[in-house]
Amino acid sequence: MALGARLSRYRDFARFVAKYRRADFITGSGTTPANEIQGDAAEALAFAADLEKLGPTFIKLGQLLSTRADLLPTVYLEALARLQDNVEPFPFADVERIVQDELGVRLSKAFESFEREPIAAASLGQVHRAVMRDGREVAVKVQRPGVHDRVLKDLDALDEVAALMQRFSAATRAVDAQGVLEEFRRTILLELDYREEARNLVALAHQLHDFERIAIPVPIDDFTTSHVLTMDYVEGNKITAVSRVEWTEVDGAVLADDLFRAYLQQILVDGVFHADPHPGNVLLTPDHRLSLIDLGMVGRLSKPLQEQLFRLMLAISEARGDEAASVVIAMGETHEDFDEMQVRRIVIDLVGRYQDASAKELNVGRVMLEMARAATLHGLRMPPELALLGKTLLNLDEIGRLLNPDFDVNASMRRNATQLMQRRMMSSVSPANVFATALEVRDFAERLPARMNRIVDALAANDLRLKIEVIDHGSIIDGFQKVANRIALGLVLAALIVGAAMLMRVQTPFTILGYPGLAMLLFLFAAGGAFWMAWTILAGDVKSRTRVR
Repeated sequence: MALGARLSRYRDFARFVAKYRRADFITGSGTTPANEIQGDAAEALAFAADLEKLGPTFIKLGQLLSTRADLLPTVYLEALARLQDNVEPFPFADVERIVQDELGVRLSKAFESFEREPIAAASLGQVHRAVMRDGREVAVKVQRPGVHDRVLKDLDALDEVAALMQRFSAATRAVDAQGVLEEFRRTILLELDYREEARNLVALAHQLHDFERIAIPVPIDDFTTSHVLTMDYVEGNKITAVSRVEWTEVDGAVLADDLFRAYLQQILVDGVFHADPHPGNVLLTPDHRLSLIDLGMVGRLSKPLQEQLFRLMLAISEARGDEAASVVIAMGETHEDFDEMQVRRIVIDLVGRYQDASAKELNVGRVMLEMARAATLHGLRMPPELALLGKTLLNLDEIGRLLNPDFDVNASMRRNATQLMQRRMMSSVSPANVFATALEVRDFAERLPARMNRIVDALAANDLRLKIEVIDHGSIIDGFQKVANRIALGLVLAALIVGAAMLMRVQTPFTILGYPGLAMLLFLFAAGGAFWMAWTILAGDVKSRTRVR
């Protein structure tokens, strides 16, 4: 980046920071929890709009921040969640150049036809409809020219700004700004590599192959690079653009149940889920199926975290608040100010509040985000995957309401719990796991006879010993007693010194060095006691260090 452009970019950052340095979520940071800051809705919308004006990097940053309920008030989360990166398309000449450079073949040779006008344009790229030489209809996603370098330079500038703000701003020191930016850097760089999205499409298509009403476009490997993604074209409309007449022909209840089951499968069984299912990324096809598109952002869950989430969702659906609280606490990392009783009380209250809520009132994503907020507020750091999952479920709730306003999430969860458990059990019975278990059993069986022989020999020789490490309560009590004795002696010596000082004013016939004799005797006795106590303390410490060695 040229010096002039770099300075101009810093000027844009400075203006943005100056405008919002006194925003309610900044001034309250570090002293007031995010969920207790009400926030101004108009200011939140302006904040999102100004982020959008700063370009693609900041649009994506806003979308990431929309998952951080521990950092921003609700009105800001909602404003940022609605951030849309629909922008003006870039010229077709650039599209043609990028595709030809990436694929190493002329556009007319690779495709039978290639539409000049994009069917969608976003901040990082745009999508064109095309037809392969074999007649296969495809969608070709092309990355914007120069956007990769621009994002990298913006990220470097953001790192510098975050370091300065964290160093000089008391408000931002309470927030791990550099940690948030590191998470953002990892996310957006993966999204800029279209090969990663192609792998996500293949994985999700494999996971959901049993769901006949869910369609996933499959990529074409030979026509996919880091900047160009070629995949099956899925005809359909965004579910927000479907007419009321067409909705009358669709079984929305069945589609909602299938979509929810598909996400439960992704989250609780496979551990990889589509993390951006907002209504713009879900299409209704002419044959009344749902198609999930734009898999640049996915969430990944470890096996232990999947187990905990399964227990948490079941506990919520069955209104077992205390168990839900236990799972939340087990999932988090405790800090010094962790207040377990307060976290339990809030989680139990949340579960009870949503127990009898209707489908219109119940928002699973909001419940999970509120739990994460409560945990963060009271000294429990939750895994970042939980925030991403909360946002995913927020979007999923919105789609579910569009498909079927009366859809009961809790009932669906309870209905599918048995099937999900069976699938989890089956997924763990892989050849690799079976072989690993077999090797462990073989190792145990081989070592067992030798170990049993040693135990029997020790018993026969009356030489069986058990080594048990326990706390020496006697030593602890002796230690406390020594401390108490030293404190008592110190108080006596202090009283002698104070008494001697008061007696110095009383003249007596008996004197020592010209001073009242009784007062001097008390001083000498106190000095002797002090030297003796110091000697015993130092000698005891030396003995203790010698024993440790």
